[in-house]
Amino acid sequence: MTSYFKTALLLAAMTAIFMTGGLLLAGQGGMLVALALAAAMNLFAWWNSGATVLRYYKAQEVEASHSLHRIVSELVARDGMPMPKVYVIENPQPNAFATGRGPGNAAVAATTGLLRLMNEREVAGVMAHELAHVKNRDTLIMTVTATFAGAISMLANFALFFGGNRNSGLGIVGTIAMMILAPMAAMLVQMAISRTREYDADRGGAEICGNPDWLADALEKLEAGSRRIDNPAAENNPATAHMFIINPLHTHQRDKLFSTHPSTANRVAKLREMSGKSTASPVVTPATSRGPWSPRRQAGTGRGSVPGAGSRRGPWSRK
Repeated sequence: MTSYFKTALLLAAMTAIFMTGGLLLAGQGGMLVALALAAAMNLFAWWNSGATVLRYYKAQEVEASHSLHRIVSELVARDGMPMPKVYVIENPQPNAFATGRGPGNAAVAATTGLLRLMNEREVAGVMAHELAHVKNRDTLIMTVTATFAGAISMLANFALFFGGNRNSGLGIVGTIAMMILAPMAAMLVQMAISRTREYDADRGGAEICGNPDWLADALEKLEAGSRRIDNPAAENNPATAHMFIINPLHTHQRDKLFSTHPSTANRVAKLREMSGKSTASPVVTPATSRGPWSPRRQAGTGRGSVPGAGSRRGPWSRK
């Protein structure tokens, strides 16, 4: 069974959860309304995939002169992918995500916290991971899942405040079940989709950037940073948590029971296996205290920049 078939089954399960919620709240009529809403949400998520999420996180598109844009452009040139739009999110927590319907209209975004924490090799590893999501067309699936999860949570809140249709067959029992079980089931589906996709994107990202250790080093920093630094926007909209490269909800420990991401340690271990190493590679630090993101910083071969950046051959060409 391929990962795409599994994902299709999981999305069908999410639709079934939504329809069941409509049935429990308003009987057969409610189920039909939920089916119509599910179809409308799928269409909306397909057409506006990513735009809503980018607006929610107040992402700002960067110009070609920005260092993040340069790194992404060299990655896509190496892999032969279309160039996505590149965004920066003003947020102290180090994190990143990709969105869009597919490679032709994709967007990648990184937080300012990530850009401050990472050297250019590690940023390249993170962006390669996000580009792998784009290449595998995971971005649409993840956006649709986030839309469904948000809608299911909305149904649960509706049941909490207004109650269900007591003539629906299950009455108050159905309402209570909707309030408790539906969000939990949606979270399980999110977890299953994200965990499968993250491992695939890690492997694909390592292939795109050409060095699994860059992403492994970045994941270790991201794990530590996300545990220390809050992400209020994600905490207020946990349905989008599975879109990020690392779980943004670590600070409040909401993922102890059901995690939308696989263990970072396991992800790092798999990447180290790809590079043939059993221990972490040396951490590369910026060559100057200004860091790699100053507009006046020149690309070169210093410890804080991707070697050969800006050259025609690109930093990932093999001699």
